[in-house]
Amino acid sequence: MGRRTLRLLCGVIALTSAVPLPASAAPGPSPSGSSARAFEAPARYAAVTDPFRPELHFAPQQNWVNDPNGPVWYDGEYHLFFQHNPEGTQWGHMSWGHAVSTDLVHWEERPVAIPWSEREHIFSGSVVVDSRGTSGWGTPEEPAMVAVYTSWDPVTGIQAQSVAYSTDRGESWTKHAGNPVLDLGSREFRDPRVLWFEEGGYWVMAVAMAVDRTIAFYRSDDLLAWSHLSDFGPANAVGGVWEMPDLFELPVEGRPGESRWVLVVNLNPGAVAGGSGAQYFLGHFDGTRFTSETVVTGEEDPSGTVLADFDGGYGPGWVTTGTAFGTAPATGTLPGQQAVTGFRGSGLVNSFLDQDRAQGTLTSPPFTLTEDYVNVLVGGGDHPRRPGAGDGSAPEGTVLADFEGDGFGDWTVTGDAFGTGPTRGNAPCQVGVTGYLGGGLAGSYRSATPDDCSVPPDTGTGTLTSPELTITERWLSFLVGGGAQPETAVRLLVDGAVVRTASGSESGTLDWVSWDLADLQGRRARIEVRDAATGGWGHVMADAFVASAEPARPRAAEATVNLVVDGDVVRTATGQDSEVLDWVAWDVRGLAGRQAQLRVVDSVSGGWGHVLADQVTLSDVPARSLLERYRWLDHGTDFYAALTFENVPDGRRIAVAWMNNWEYASATPTGSWRGAMTFPRELTLRDVGGELRLTQEPVEELAAQPTTAAPYVLRDRVVREGVTALPRQARGAVLAIDAELEVGTADRVGLHVRTGTGERTVVGYDVHRERLFVDRTASGDVDFHEAFAGVHAAPLPAPDGRVRIRVLVDRSSVEVIGGGGEVALTDLVYPALTSDGVALFAEGGEARVRSLTVRPLG
Repeated sequence: MGRRTLRLLCGVIALTSAVPLPASAAPGPSPSGSSARAFEAPARYAAVTDPFRPELHFAPQQNWVNDPNGPVWYDGEYHLFFQHNPEGTQWGHMSWGHAVSTDLVHWEERPVAIPWSEREHIFSGSVVVDSRGTSGWGTPEEPAMVAVYTSWDPVTGIQAQSVAYSTDRGESWTKHAGNPVLDLGSREFRDPRVLWFEEGGYWVMAVAMAVDRTIAFYRSDDLLAWSHLSDFGPANAVGGVWEMPDLFELPVEGRPGESRWVLVVNLNPGAVAGGSGAQYFLGHFDGTRFTSETVVTGEEDPSGTVLADFDGGYGPGWVTTGTAFGTAPATGTLPGQQAVTGFRGSGLVNSFLDQDRAQGTLTSPPFTLTEDYVNVLVGGGDHPRRPGAGDGSAPEGTVLADFEGDGFGDWTVTGDAFGTGPTRGNAPCQVGVTGYLGGGLAGSYRSATPDDCSVPPDTGTGTLTSPELTITERWLSFLVGGGAQPETAVRLLVDGAVVRTASGSESGTLDWVSWDLADLQGRRARIEVRDAATGGWGHVMADAFVASAEPARPRAAEATVNLVVDGDVVRTATGQDSEVLDWVAWDVRGLAGRQAQLRVVDSVSGGWGHVLADQVTLSDVPARSLLERYRWLDHGTDFYAALTFENVPDGRRIAVAWMNNWEYASATPTGSWRGAMTFPRELTLRDVGGELRLTQEPVEELAAQPTTAAPYVLRDRVVREGVTALPRQARGAVLAIDAELEVGTADRVGLHVRTGTGERTVVGYDVHRERLFVDRTASGDVDFHEAFAGVHAAPLPAPDGRVRIRVLVDRSSVEVIGGGGEVALTDLVYPALTSDGVALFAEGGEARVRSLTVRPLG
């Protein structure tokens, strides 16, 4: 880094002279999800208090929410309990929140039902109505509501199953004196789902053995004493832990007397759209054991020309750099690695060398794109490519603070979080701190018992503040890590007001954030590093504040397989933090006849910092991944912890899920509240193309909701190639849309919703790939986390050339149901409040609207 005269910030108290930043004391790019998250709010938020609060979806008035818990009908009311932090907008202090509805649309939030305590956090579970009086609580006239939930002891980490009951319609709860009622001494035993097994006359519990990827079944006569019956799993998607099971029986529509049992298993990470999601199995349950008829076995490989199978070396023309790929392909699992599966033949690309510390590249010789698809097996870490990334070095400029001394110099310290001087890497009881430069950093991770790391650490709070400075340069860049919340952040204060703020992303690896200060030239300011949180990720780390004319480049940290044309990466894929290789299909029809190369990149050390690849194939058909062959309740990214309502009197099976994803849940830009539920859906079991499948539609109560204006209706109209905006009557931020489209000669056809200046969310149908998709890459605020922007798709044939789409649009979400309910995609979006347009589009030809109805709601 070159020397420059101090220009950006001139303090009233002298600052450190400009010196080059030292080399990193802990080189190695950040692990998955480690990119720093900037909280610089766009100006469009200023005029509206809460532009993202949903109108059709339940969200708490304030603070954090995740899993739905114990959805149940009782005496004319639907009760929804939920994981809730009553004390903040991040996960923590887990308690059961409570909301009540008579129509599944309008919800009244009630006081916290079961609060946390120092030795018991209230994790997920279920609620039953004990109308038979098996527990001894309640009366025949007023049966007790009984909650079976997971108790988590934050001191020991043990998860066990406990019971509480309510005799006043869920308003107050009494914990069973003999809790826990089921304790295996496990730290990964959670989320009990309890149901009455009518045929046997006893209660059944399905509960997750999370890291084993199994669901354990227990029975009880009184909800208190439980005995083990059997286990199911591992099966199908196992790329993450198994959580939140649900078990219920459904009749097969159109087949009197025939039914199937449905086992829902939620998975995090490793879902079909990345991160967390909900898979399901169909089968039979005899009161003791669940047996599935939908477990996927065997391999399904596409036909075509194999460019590389890595069974006899890399082959002529392949070039390596660095050490990650060695001199030849691996023959399977490497020392210290979990078992690698899913590759074909005897060899594969595997960069898990030197215990996942090595880095490098592997590049193929040029080849011609002669077919429609490039299919390749990919596995390893989930470290996607970051365009514009650098090597982690500081930008050329002036060092304002590097925290290399024994103390903080002229910076002011309050509280106990930052101690008396910089941290030298890991603080006591802390592990995994990387990405800082030199030997020191400002860190607020403090343990009250540094000699006993079994006691929950991260207890300190406080601030570290620079002297007053004058802004005279455009960019301020710095490294930040730690918790992903405004309470653990680096802030810029002008005249006492916070004008910029940035935080980590729940990672020990620091990464660059750059603030554009062009609009603040000449203003007086202070930099504040603030920790106002305790507990999990309740700390912040900062280093290397640099005044520069250009912004810092975020650290390149990828483990990817890329298709390169004319030196540019045109397609890219990454693993799912799994040693199971799975198919990735790249559509290259638009690149036909071009010369291309395959480039495998590993620039990550540790933390799933490796990549696996095999069987590069040119084909006229896309490979179907294992994930696509499994059964999913939803193919979007924001549908997790799905549970169904118990005790609904008309027999309907109604599901609700947490509308978020663990990859970025703590970083969503929603202010004083964080998290919402999906709109309730009714589940049915139907024959779809010769296979039994769960189908779903928004509950019928939605149709009874009054519209805020007359519906916009369109019939039998041509959709010409391009984008056709619909008139003002179709606009709105809260809409229910029903469309039947005839694909005609188009390659892709569909809708744009929440359109505005530079913003749109695309709900479309890819004719050739037979995929219904949601594209939110331009949906508004997409930069708060690297995993957010993307396109998510679900397989949906259109044998008659027609596709039916139902879209439920709310202020910060889009829920899409395709066909007759065969597939669903749920995605969060964060557009400007003024982005409320709707349009039709067709690409590659013309299509036709057979019918379209847009109902404004809210």
